[in-house]
Amino acid sequence: MQVIPPSKALLLGTSLSCLLVFSSFAHAQDTTTSSADAEQQMLGETAPSFLEQALALVGIGAEDPAGENTPVEDVVEDTAEEVGIPVLRAVELAIPADQQTILQRNFFGRVVARETADLAFPLNGTLTTFPVEEGTIVEPGQLLAQLDLAPFERAVERAELQLQQAERNLERAQELARQNVGPRTQAEDAETARDLADVALREARDALEDATITAPYRGLIAERLIANHVIIAPGSPVVRIHDVSQMRVEIDVPERLIQRFPYVDRVTFTAHPLGFEEPIELSIVEFQAQTQRVGQSYRFSLALPDVSSSSLLPGSSLTVTAALPQPTPSLILPTTAIAADENRDPYVMVFEPTGAEEGVVRAVDVNVTSLDGTSFEVTGLSADTEIVNVGAHLLRDGQAVRRYTGLKVEE
Repeated sequence: MQVIPPSKALLLGTSLSCLLVFSSFAHAQDTTTSSADAEQQMLGETAPSFLEQALALVGIGAEDPAGENTPVEDVVEDTAEEVGIPVLRAVELAIPADQQTILQRNFFGRVVARETADLAFPLNGTLTTFPVEEGTIVEPGQLLAQLDLAPFERAVERAELQLQQAERNLERAQELARQNVGPRTQAEDAETARDLADVALREARDALEDATITAPYRGLIAERLIANHVIIAPGSPVVRIHDVSQMRVEIDVPERLIQRFPYVDRVTFTAHPLGFEEPIELSIVEFQAQTQRVGQSYRFSLALPDVSSSSLLPGSSLTVTAALPQPTPSLILPTTAIAADENRDPYVMVFEPTGAEEGVVRAVDVNVTSLDGTSFEVTGLSADTEIVNVGAHLLRDGQAVRRYTGLKVEE
């Protein structure tokens, strides 16, 4: 942009005014031409010469080392409007891009098992059998760990003998009660003792069964938490196992996105793990209906398909892309195309052509939303509308403008 110093800006306006007055006086002396024709001739034919002479008088194009410079376009436009010479502001126009793509966000994901359990014995004893190795797959019912069974087997035998003794005592007490030799209460006490012996036998058998840990499901042995041949207390974790019947991916979704898009069932998720050429489709299994303690985010659990979960171990990291189709089509505009009125309501300047390169601009109210702060989604405009792309706040509603087609240099 060519600029002139402030000292010459005032001189330019004065020169234009003087040249216009001089030309008007000269045309007024010509009796062969009507006043209307003279004015039309003056404005249509001599206006370019006015600008050329005025610019030449003030020496536009020379550098002025002192003071700040004033853009030539602003000085010419303001001065020309004062003296009646029509000058159209050049505006850059654009057709907004239709938002056809879906909204996408990337999240850090972590592969987890459907369940992870630390298996333990409910009783104390000496661990004697521990055949599993870390990182191996086990099937349901497979032996994982076992205590020394001898004490529990003896407890079962003792309970069986006590039950047999209680049954014999009950028979004698009942026979004496029928013969009125013994009291009936004695028979009732013998019956209670028999029932207690039966409960003790069931408990002994349960303890014998609890001395062995088997795989509750098809799983992956994650860690052996204790060494073999040690005495363990009840409830002490022995082995950690992952349920690999369904591998899942956990992601944390910020609260603001949940509030912005509450329809979770419309969101599609894809994973991009390392070593896979194609993305993997994920499906929502569940999500926590409360925020995490840190970050104000909701945790989503997504199911991995069986074909991909075999090579993804719990703890693996991957990128998850969430995609949401827009409910209504919107247009993408830059920040320079949006202005605000005195009430802070957003609007854009729409170009209405009146000729090949000329037209007027109209202020049109729009609705503006932004998720990333750099681009704006606008509704309220048709996709083929021409708008002012830069400097909308500098224009007036109904102002005549012309298209900006680029800089032209004439020699």
